[in-house]
Amino acid sequence: MKIIKVGAVWCSGCIVMKPRWAVIEKEHPWLETEYLDFDENEDKVQIYNLEKGKLPTFIFVDKENKEFLRLHGEISKEKLVKVILENKDK
Repeated sequence: MKIIKVGAVWCSGCIVMKPRWAVIEKEHPWLETEYLDFDENEDKVQIYNLEKGKLPTFIFVDKENKEFLRLHGEISKEKLVKVILENKDK
């Protein structure tokens, strides 16, 4: 499983989520993540059909790189860890 995190410097929810993700990634070093800036990675962002008003967005993809879950907004650390652990073998 891999998580694609999409955000922007002007997005207040993204600013809130950045340190939350840093803690999660430190506690789960096996977790694979990638960050895409909504404005700077426009070509990649378009692949995922993202809207400016839906940031931050977290896209969960399986080993075949197929999306199986998409979350938006400020999400608690507890909820994210629960979802990650439930799907870590995908």
